[in-house]
Amino acid sequence: MLPRSTQTRTEREAARGRQSGRTQEIQRLIGRSLRAVTDLVALGERQLRIDCDVLQADGGTRTAAVTGSYVALHKALSTLVAAGQVAALPLKDSVAAVSCGIIAGGAVLDLDYSEDSQALTDANFVLTGRGAIVEIQATAEGAPFDEAMFAEMLRLARLGIRDLTRRQWQALGLGNS
Repeated sequence: MLPRSTQTRTEREAARGRQSGRTQEIQRLIGRSLRAVTDLVALGERQLRIDCDVLQADGGTRTAAVTGSYVALHKALSTLVAAGQVAALPLKDSVAAVSCGIIAGGAVLDLDYSEDSQALTDANFVLTGRGAIVEIQATAEGAPFDEAMFAEMLRLARLGIRDLTRRQWQALGLGNS
């Protein structure tokens, strides 16, 4: 997170000389998410670096980072295609992430900080634009949850991902592809 993205000033981790475990975990999540929708054979022997800065943090930093990183990846790969370095866009699907939780016995989509801090369950869903599951991180913070509540969170996550996918395409200037 960038300095001033939270209520109290956050020092840049680079200034301290090392990244926190949380930052490293988020980096790995982003990498796994992007690799899941990229045709690595078609991409060839290339390394891409996606730099994510959270400008305003309100409980969904890792999900926002995954969702925004896909847009950056698509733009970077489109540049390679336009330059003739790659024959076709080496993407199999899009990817986005949302948070869900259980508050007062009900499933909630896209928790903000105050909701996240009181949620009995906290879950992050990384799904492709077609709805396939890339990764799910779910933790019972207060009380265990059952399969029915998990299914409800997944249903909400799919709705949220559908909206985020539409917004990603709009950001890329591709309409509702």
